[in-house]
Amino acid sequence: MSYLSKEQIEELRQFDTPTVSNAIEKFKLRSKIEGFTSPKIKAIYPDRKPVVGYACTAKISARCPGTKENEETLYQYYQSLLDCPSVPISVIQDIDEEPVGSFWGEVQTTVHKALGCMAVVTNGGVRDLDEAYELGFTYHASCVLVSHGYIHMEMTGTPVEVGGLLVNPGDLIHADKHGAIVIPGEIADQVADACRQMQRAEGPVLDGCKTVKDGELEIAQLKLWRKEMAALRNA
Repeated sequence: MSYLSKEQIEELRQFDTPTVSNAIEKFKLRSKIEGFTSPKIKAIYPDRKPVVGYACTAKISARCPGTKENEETLYQYYQSLLDCPSVPISVIQDIDEEPVGSFWGEVQTTVHKALGCMAVVTNGGVRDLDEAYELGFTYHASCVLVSHGYIHMEMTGTPVEVGGLLVNPGDLIHADKHGAIVIPGEIADQVADACRQMQRAEGPVLDGCKTVKDGELEIAQLKLWRKEMAALRNA
C-alpha cells in the first residue's frame, strides 16, 4: 500500500469535504450514497480546518471495567499511531448501545498529540472541550459526555463502523464540519487535481448567476450554464 506524503496530505486539507466528495464521484468507484458518515457524527469544533489522515482503528466500551488485556490492547493501539507511515487519524467505534463513558478528554488528546495524531472520528462521546480545543485537537463525535465511565479498549487494528461509515485500518480519511469521508486508496494521489476540476466546473453557474439581478435569471440560460458545468465535471 502506498501512502501520500505529508505535503500531499496538506494539499488535500485545502479543500472542504463536500468538494472531496464531488471529486471522488468523478472516478465512479462506488455509489454516490456510500463512503461517508451520517449526520449522527458532528464536528464538535466546526471552525477547524479539514483534517486528513490514515485511519488507526479501535473499538471501545465503558459499561463494565476493563482487564489487563484491555490495557495491553490500548498500548498496541498507541503503537499503531507511531507506526503510521504518514499522518495518522484516530477512528474509534464505541460498541456500547449508547455512549456512556468518554475515551476522549484532556489526557487522551495530549497523549495523541505527542504520538502525532491530531484528530478523531468516533461514534462515541468526547469531553474536556476547552482543553482539547486549546491543544489544537479536532473532535468528530456523536455527543459530548461528562464521565469516562469504565472506558477501556476492546480491540484495535480492526474494521470499525462509525456513523454508518465502514473504515478499515489504513483507510485515508478526510473530515471537516460537514462530516468524514473515505478516499479510495487507488485514486488518492489524483483527488487534489479532481477537486480543482470540480471547483472550476462550478464557475459557469456561480459566475453566471452573479451577473444577473435577483429574480431575473432566465431558465433557458440556467440550463446552458448547468450543461457547461456538467461537461467540465466530466472532462
